[in-house]
Amino acid sequence: MSRPDARTVAVIAALGALSLLVMLVVRRREDLLGVVLALLCVLLAMVAGVSVSAARQRDAPEPADRPIVTGPPALMPYGIDADTLDALDSRDALRAVRDRRRGPSGLSDR
Repeated sequence: MSRPDARTVAVIAALGALSLLVMLVVRRREDLLGVVLALLCVLLAMVAGVSVSAARQRDAPEPADRPIVTGPPALMPYGIDADTLDALDSRDALRAVRDRRRGPSGLSDR
């Protein structure tokens, strides 16, 4: 037996939830069976929502793989990557790295 499509599951669950809701409203059950039917109605509505979401996700086109674009060296000061910037919280630490890269003459070796 094959697995049903997400749209099929969504339609069946929505119809089941709707039929339970109509039965609850018409019969006005106020006992344990009414509570069980109400919980089953909520469960079927959730299954329908998840199935609709799965069907929409399956229909969405796959995102194209974009090449990683790196900025020009002028936009990446001092050769510091993002991990290093995360590790450096204060401006003083960043200034120390920048001064260390410049060297004693004050000019960058890059």
